[in-house]
Amino acid sequence: MNQSNERLLIVDDDAVFVRVLARALGARGYQVSVAQNAAAAREAARAERPDAIVLDLKLGEENGLALIPELLGIVPRARILLLTGYASIATAVEAIKRGAHDYLAKPVDADAVVRALAEGDARDPLAETGAPPPPDAPPPLRRLEWEHIQRVLAECDGNISEAARRLGLHRRTLQRKLAKRPVRERPLEED
Repeated sequence: MNQSNERLLIVDDDAVFVRVLARALGARGYQVSVAQNAAAAREAARAERPDAIVLDLKLGEENGLALIPELLGIVPRARILLLTGYASIATAVEAIKRGAHDYLAKPVDADAVVRALAEGDARDPLAETGAPPPPDAPPPLRRLEWEHIQRVLAECDGNISEAARRLGLHRRTLQRKLAKRPVRERPLEED
């Protein structure tokens, strides 16, 4: 249980997820406030001055990555935990570059959020993506494609149409590629 009674802001557009997570984190001792879009998140950050922020990558048409520096501008000492259903190394790296302290792939439970907030910078945020340590051999081409798509999507602030244009793909083709899970490398066989 969280003994410090920290103030926590949850920013996610999934009302059911927010309600369940807020209740679970409140039971663990956090003072929880919620926001379901970027404007409400900015307002809540100014009013509540949270110690930590749990932020979703996709906020409807908005992008959580773009919101990280803004929230840190409002509450510079807040720890930001980015949640996403579209886990990739590129997204994790971009989140950390923008100031997030941690990164977790959905589905996630309250215990994982508490652990991530408690451990802070001590964890390796890329470990949550399921990616193995860099191998001697180059990663598979499908994995590189997935990471490139995620990087371009982040550059376009989550705009699928713009990302598809930059990638030279039809928008529906890009959406199909994004619906697939990221490619995992096969473990190297022991000799």
